[in-house]
Amino acid sequence: MTRVLVMTASTGAAINGGLATRDNGPPAEDFEAFYRANVDRVYRALAVTLRRDDLAGEAVAEAMARAYQRWSTVGNLENPAGWVFRVGLNWATSWWRKVRRERPPGDQPDHGRRGAAENVVMAREALDRLPRPQRAVVTCRILLDMSTAETAEALRISEGTVKSRLSRALADLRRDLNEEA
Repeated sequence: MTRVLVMTASTGAAINGGLATRDNGPPAEDFEAFYRANVDRVYRALAVTLRRDDLAGEAVAEAMARAYQRWSTVGNLENPAGWVFRVGLNWATSWWRKVRRERPPGDQPDHGRRGAAENVVMAREALDRLPRPQRAVVTCRILLDMSTAETAEALRISEGTVKSRLSRALADLRRDLNEEA
């Protein structure tokens, strides 16, 4: 059995002190290469989808720890990064449900933007206004560069639903960004 400390690639800091154990399967070096190549990309995709950088960091750490534990299966998937994104999104959804049960909405902290360029802020705000299902499709198709089929599989929806959500989301983004310009 191997132990690994899951860390963010951008800061090198451990998230929740997360230790994961892994049984047999492909070598840990394969996971390490996968982790280095995908952790920042999945983090950015989750940050856009969830609209919370801190929650995205925890979600990607949890998802990567689960991927490590199941690397013998996940490592053989056609799109392991899509699996990690979906697991992170599911984990964050569960976290939000728990928070809503425990805390009234007025107690939620405000997580504002931090010193980004004006167009990046405008684009992020336009993405934030999209409904979560549309935001998830935009994240997978554009930010993660997944195909329609990969997006459908990762989000557990049909390919037609991916196409219609993406079309509506892009139309809304164009409209919102043109109004703000």
